[in-house]
Amino acid sequence: MAKYIFVTGGVVSSLGKGISASSLGRLLKSRGLKVTMLKLDPYLNVDPGTMNPYQHGEVYVTQDGAETDLDLGHYERFLDTDMSRDNNCTTGQIYDSIIARERRGEFLGNTVQVIPHVTNEIKNRIRRIAPGKDVVIIEIGGTVGDIESLPFLEAIRQMRLDEGRDNVLYIHVTLVPYIRASDELKTKPTQHSVGKLREIGIEPDIIICRTEKPLGQPLKEKIALFCSVPKEAVIEARDASCIYEVPVMFEEQGLDEQVLMLLRLRSPKKDFTRWKEMVEKARNPKAQVTIAVAGKYVELKDAYKSIWEALMHGGLAHSTNVQVRYVDTEIRHLDQELSDVHGILVPGGFGDRGVEGKIHVTCLARERRIPFLGICLGMQCAVIGVSRTELHLKGANSTEFDPRTPHPVIHMLPEQRAIQQKGGTMRLGIYPCRIKPGSLAHKTYGRILIHERHRHRYELNNRYQKRLERAGLVVTGQYPVKHLAEIVELKDHPWFIAVQYHPELQSRPMRPHPLFRGFIEAALKYSGQHA
Repeated sequence: MAKYIFVTGGVVSSLGKGISASSLGRLLKSRGLKVTMLKLDPYLNVDPGTMNPYQHGEVYVTQDGAETDLDLGHYERFLDTDMSRDNNCTTGQIYDSIIARERRGEFLGNTVQVIPHVTNEIKNRIRRIAPGKDVVIIEIGGTVGDIESLPFLEAIRQMRLDEGRDNVLYIHVTLVPYIRASDELKTKPTQHSVGKLREIGIEPDIIICRTEKPLGQPLKEKIALFCSVPKEAVIEARDASCIYEVPVMFEEQGLDEQVLMLLRLRSPKKDFTRWKEMVEKARNPKAQVTIAVAGKYVELKDAYKSIWEALMHGGLAHSTNVQVRYVDTEIRHLDQELSDVHGILVPGGFGDRGVEGKIHVTCLARERRIPFLGICLGMQCAVIGVSRTELHLKGANSTEFDPRTPHPVIHMLPEQRAIQQKGGTMRLGIYPCRIKPGSLAHKTYGRILIHERHRHRYELNNRYQKRLERAGLVVTGQYPVKHLAEIVELKDHPWFIAVQYHPELQSRPMRPHPLFRGFIEAALKYSGQHA
C-alpha cells in the first residue's frame, strides 16, 4: 500500500515547493523506496501548452507528449525517473473530465458539486499513480488561502480520513523573512500560514522554512511551539548556490528520518554517495566558461529552466562552472554582447518577435566559429541564416513568420495544416532519430539510433535540403518514418549542431545529455582551458 506525502505552500509563491518535494523524493529514493510525484495545479487551463512563458515559465514535455508544469522537470532530474501525463493535473482537467461525465449522464441525475464530485475526481487522480509505488509525493500549486486551491486542499484533507493517519503526511513550505532594518528573522508569517491551513482542517506534520539566514535553535523551537510540531520537524531551507545541494541540506537535518518515522516506513541502508559526489563537484569547479542563451524570454529565467539545468549538467561532466549570459535578441549591438562568450545557444520559441535577432546570432556563431547549439526554433533560425547568406535566397524564411515567403525553407508539418485547435496538437513527445555515421552528432552521441522529445509545428523543407548541404549545412539526423530533418550540422566548423527536438528535457545531473556535454567541451576548447 502506497504512502502519500502532500506538500503545500504559504505566505508567497515561488518558495521552491517543487525543489523541496523533489529533494525529499531524492532522499527517499536513496533509501531504496519506489517514489513517484504529482503536481496539482489550480489554474483552469487544461495544460500550460497555450500559456505565455512569462505567465508560467517553460512548458515541460514528457515522454508521452504531455505539456506540463516546469516542476515535472525538477521531479525527473532529482529522481532520474521519467514522468508521464498522469504526473500533472490541473483544475481545467478535473472540470473537463467531470463535465464530460455529466453530459454522458454518468451522475444519474444527481446535482454535481465540488464536494463530493470534484474532490473525488482529485483523489482518483492521486491514486491513479500509486500502484507499484511505496511513496507518492503530491505538490499543491499556489499558496494556502488562494480560492482556486481550496478544492485540492479539501481533497487532501479527506485523504487522511480515507487512507489512515499512518499513510498520509502533510508538509508545509513557508517563508521566514529577514528584516534588514532590525536584523531579525520573523516567524509571524509562518504562524499565520499554518493557522490558515488549520482552518481548512489540515495540521502540518513537518514545516520547511525558506530563509536567507540560519534559523538557529531558539527560532526553530518558537516555530515548533506555535505551530504544534516537534522541533525536529522544523526544517531549514536556506538559499543554496546550487539546487542540488538542497537534498544534502535536508539529509543533514534528518528530514528523511522524520518522514520514515511518521509514515511507519522501513527502508534499506541509505545510498547517497553519488549524489554528494556530484554536489561536491559542482561546488569545486576546475574551469569556467560563459555561454550566451540568445532568446526573447530572458527577463524570466524560468522560461529556459531546463536549458539552464542542462548547461549546468554539461559543466558537471567537465568539472566546469557554466556562467549563463541571457541575451535579448531584440536589443541592438548583439555583436558586442556576444564578443567574449565561449559558446552560443539559441533556444526554442514561438512567434516572430526577436526572430531576426536569433537568425543574426546563428550567423555570428557561424562566421566567428564560436561553438553553437540550436534547439527547435534555434535550428530553424540556423537554416534561414544559411539560406540567406550562403545560398543568397532573398526573403528566405519560415512560413510561421512570413506565409508568403518566396523561399519557405521552414514550413508547417503536413499533418498540422488542417488543425484548428491549438492546445495539445503539436508534434509532442518522444520520437526516434537515425544519425548519419561519422557525423559530429554520431561522435557526440556515440550511437546511431536515439530517441528525443519534441514540441513543434514547423520543420525543415526537404525541397531545400540538397542546396543547404552544398552550402555546408548537412542533415545528419532524420526521423526515419517520414524523413524529417532532426539534426543539422555545419561542415568546416569546430562545433555547430542544431536540432529540431529538445535535448534539455532528458538531461540529468548525474547523466548529462550528450549534446550539452559535447557543447561545453567545445566551449572549453574555444576558451583555451581544455587539457
